[in-house]
Amino acid sequence: MVGTVGRADGVWSHGRAPTTVGILLLISLTAFEAMGVGTAMPVVVSDLGGIADYAWPFVVFLAAAVFGTAFGGWWCDARGPRVPLVVAPAVFGAGLLVAGVATTMAGLLSGRVLQGLGAGVQGVAVYVLVAAVYPARLRPAVFGLISSAWVLPSLAGPPLAGVVTERLSWHWVFLGLLPVVGLALVLVLPAVRRLGPPAPHPPSGGGGTVLAALGAAAGVAALSWASEHLDTRGAAVGAVALVVLVPALRRLLPRGTFAARPGVPAVVAARGLVAAAFFTVVSFLPLLMTATHGWSPATAGIPLIVASLGWSGAAAWQARHPDRDRSVMLRSGFAVILAGQLGLLPVAAGVLPGWVAIGASGLAGLGMGVAFSAIAFLTLAHSAPADVGSHSSAAQLLDQLATAAFVGLGGALLVLLSSPAVALPVLLAVVAVPALTGVAAASRTRLPARP
Repeated sequence: MVGTVGRADGVWSHGRAPTTVGILLLISLTAFEAMGVGTAMPVVVSDLGGIADYAWPFVVFLAAAVFGTAFGGWWCDARGPRVPLVVAPAVFGAGLLVAGVATTMAGLLSGRVLQGLGAGVQGVAVYVLVAAVYPARLRPAVFGLISSAWVLPSLAGPPLAGVVTERLSWHWVFLGLLPVVGLALVLVLPAVRRLGPPAPHPPSGGGGTVLAALGAAAGVAALSWASEHLDTRGAAVGAVALVVLVPALRRLLPRGTFAARPGVPAVVAARGLVAAAFFTVVSFLPLLMTATHGWSPATAGIPLIVASLGWSGAAAWQARHPDRDRSVMLRSGFAVILAGQLGLLPVAAGVLPGWVAIGASGLAGLGMGVAFSAIAFLTLAHSAPADVGSHSSAAQLLDQLATAAFVGLGGALLVLLSSPAVALPVLLAVVAVPALTGVAAASRTRLPARP
């Protein structure tokens, strides 16, 4: 109901308001960094290295985030979220400082590793904090706010980073976020102090989890490199990466995830499917608009803005209906994402004009706002208190891996097929499969009936 957000016992109540603001700042901080760095990276690489080094700041961040996500799940379940909630933003802030003062590519990469570690642990710790502080009825509102926290960075992050890079220096794209880290920590600390002690029977297998997390990080980095080197060396590295990655995932993901078994495995699988379906399209949409339809870089961002607004609006809508079946919402979200993808397919092929992409991407954003919030709710609802960290970690980990894999596939298609006008329709047809699979598998995420 609408009133659940504003009542005295809602997310903005006196006892929860600082925690809510702190969570939103932590999410916004990560979002601004993600959106701003991409804008500044051409200048950064030109200043510190060369075009051959362009991918490495992204690759090392992703690999470190994979490790942080996997390790953070075990850490939160084993020791509670109190220390991770303080350490993760501090490590992220240290990474901003190291990258901001870097004068060599090695310094920049060191900072990006710290940022990835902090972001990975922080993402899991925030979910554990939500489970600890907010009752189930308020969680749709919290996840709606978390989705909205990405909107302003999506709209303002790239142009703001561009202005800062041009008028001041790319260094301030990193350094300018440091005060936000301090403010977020101050606001989250009261909630951290009120959290109870760790579970009396912490999960075992920490050493194995750490090794699996390292294997997943190394595998992701190697696959990212291999996707950009479509030759014999790339094939060899990709094969080795899979040999390392597959057993790591078997350790880190719930059994039955790839078969979408009912319960937590299906929810985790849905997170990977929705990431593959949506984020892959978002990654290549500007290229579609500029290469196929001749739009300028500035106007090519309009479909992304509309998608972000659609996501935020749908997330706000689902927050007003906390009693609706989230598995039904999830199926609807996947179906709407699929409709948006199918609308983009003739645009990518040049059959329909570019402006159709604005409506199609907005439709996909609406579906994502419903589906993503439903998955976040179901992840916590299916988890015992001692498993919230590991299940949240698994969901976020599969999100990262699916995005990396399908974006890498898109890059490989561009190399193999040479022309975006040929490669992008093929890619859109491929990523429709995860959306369609999500529609079919959503019913397996349903919560068991209460006795």
